[in-house]
Amino acid sequence: MIEGLEQFDAIRPYEPEEMRQAFEDLLSDRQFNLIMKGFAPWLPKFVRNGVLRLAFMGVKSPLDFQMRFMKPVVRYIIRKHTDGCVFLHENLLADKQTPRYTFVSNHRDIVLDSAFLDLKLIEAGYPTTVEIGIGDNLLIYPWIKRLVRMNKAFTVRRGLTPKEMFASSQLMSQYIHFAVTKKKENIWIAQREGRAKDSDDRTQESVLKMMAMGGDLKELNIVPLTISYEFDPCDYLKAQEFQQKRDNPGFKKSKQDDLDNMKTGILGYKGRVTYHCGTPVNQWLDEMADMPKNEFFAELAHRMDREIHRGYTLYPCNYIALDELNGNREQATHYTEADRQRFETYLAGQLAKIRIANKDEAFLRHKMLEMYANPVRNQFAAQ
Repeated sequence: MIEGLEQFDAIRPYEPEEMRQAFEDLLSDRQFNLIMKGFAPWLPKFVRNGVLRLAFMGVKSPLDFQMRFMKPVVRYIIRKHTDGCVFLHENLLADKQTPRYTFVSNHRDIVLDSAFLDLKLIEAGYPTTVEIGIGDNLLIYPWIKRLVRMNKAFTVRRGLTPKEMFASSQLMSQYIHFAVTKKKENIWIAQREGRAKDSDDRTQESVLKMMAMGGDLKELNIVPLTISYEFDPCDYLKAQEFQQKRDNPGFKKSKQDDLDNMKTGILGYKGRVTYHCGTPVNQWLDEMADMPKNEFFAELAHRMDREIHRGYTLYPCNYIALDELNGNREQATHYTEADRQRFETYLAGQLAKIRIANKDEAFLRHKMLEMYANPVRNQFAAQ
């Protein structure tokens, strides 16, 4: 184990020497076995676990685990539930072996944002994947926590008092710096806590301040990363939540709602998906070095947003949504009548999935159009 790692035991992923025991603990977990039984109910438990043990042979690290188990699953999801995933990384250094990066991205999917990035980094010839921060609110069963720690995830604690939050942020920041500089890992982290449900993606200064607590920002080699989905499978769930919060300001999602969102995000149709790496922030950090702290973080967030917004890949549905909201056809050169019909059919299908009391069709449709129009608005502003 790397010297100094023990101080992060409460939040870090598993190390190679812990993988075998973690795997055995997973196989003896009752709830995990019930999940596995759902995939192959005809197989006796000892046969099922025997097959898994056989598949686990030779897995010595979390990266091995990702390559053996997660890579084929993610490839299947891309093949089955998207029209392809493109990775644009020309802004990264030509030498793929030496640098490690901290990717800070807009947030489209709880599970897949980092999973697609992992696969694309490996396919593009980078030596390793990313470690990711996962909120402990999603780790509702021991087997989920075990599985994500095997999959290079570290824990982000939620629902803390201000004093606890400060200590937790400090520890997490120190871990991120340790992972990049000592463990030679890449990091992926969302630009804000939770997804921007209206797709108006903005970097929270608090995320950047947290990252600076553990050391010099330069050593993290931060890369603004833009994730663009043609269709967001969770769009109707987000619209539904907007109405639920409008009608009941105290509304809060249940743990089951979170799991339903995860399942819909993974298995829903996404159309075309693009990952675009912006300019690493080290190229302009020195220009801001003399700014007062608060101005520095505000300017850094602003510049990162501009990079992320410039990096959007815009699809016909984005332009159609903007024209629908504006009541004109100003963006009509970006789409055909067939595109418009397809998007109308898609919207109607998604809206039909919403089953809530006092369903407000006009409000829900408006919210969904905003989700698709905001990336265009933001890119226009960034240009």
